[in-house]
Amino acid sequence: MSDDLPGTSEGGTPQLRPQSLMLAFFGNHVLDEGDLCVYSGSIIDVLGRVGVGEQAVRSTLTRMVGRGLLRRQREGRRMYFGLTGQATRVLEDGRTRIWREGAVNDDWDGDWTLLGFSLPESRQRDRHDLRSRLAWSGFGALYSGLWIAPGRVDVAAVVAELGLTAHVKIFHASADEATDIGLMVRDTWDLESVAARYVSFDKRWTARPAAGPGEDPLATRLLLVGEWLRTIRADPRLPARHLPPDWPARAAQDTFRRVAEQTAAPAADLAHTLLETAPLR
Repeated sequence: MSDDLPGTSEGGTPQLRPQSLMLAFFGNHVLDEGDLCVYSGSIIDVLGRVGVGEQAVRSTLTRMVGRGLLRRQREGRRMYFGLTGQATRVLEDGRTRIWREGAVNDDWDGDWTLLGFSLPESRQRDRHDLRSRLAWSGFGALYSGLWIAPGRVDVAAVVAELGLTAHVKIFHASADEATDIGLMVRDTWDLESVAARYVSFDKRWTARPAAGPGEDPLATRLLLVGEWLRTIRADPRLPARHLPPDWPARAAQDTFRRVAEQTAAPAADLAHTLLETAPLR
């Protein structure tokens, strides 16, 4: 599911694939606008502000159409792109994760969701897709074919979308008192890696200079949201009570929301000025 490039740029900023930035763009400036499509030239202009070249934008648009995430619409000699139902669900899920759920799980009720699956070697691609979607939904591999996530996770729709319902069993349960939940959490998820992402995000955006007249709020917000989504994708939102007391997610989330609030109105104003749109038919 994740489409981030490994490593960082020379300046220490995480390298984000064009598709990550494209989804951030549509999530910020199209999702709440109703049935709307955007001229390809406008998209090229916006992503160019964060260093994505025209050819990369065009090839990303083509791939996303092929994957069912975007739809093309011709208006005269110009090509416009709008969201599909699948992309809308992905973006709404991301919005819920960012704003409603947040990065800190303070209200866990002790329930777990267990998912078991069995797929033959001939269906490696299906296994990869399922594991990727499970990881994004907060699951970790308890054993090779048994995955677990905190809380009651409605994952049936994800399984159905992949066409794997017949190969999966889903349960909701609580742990027996003999189970050391803290140990299970440490064994099942890579907490050190997740924490490092939050620390890195917080340091980078806390050090951001105050917004000035020369700042491009559209570019800043795309990079902010793209990097934050990259960060929380690796976080299963484990119960706060079973995490180290200095868990860095809360500080990073506060930083994200502060910069997001600062850039929201200026970025929206600039987008309305720059973007050429048309009704989606």
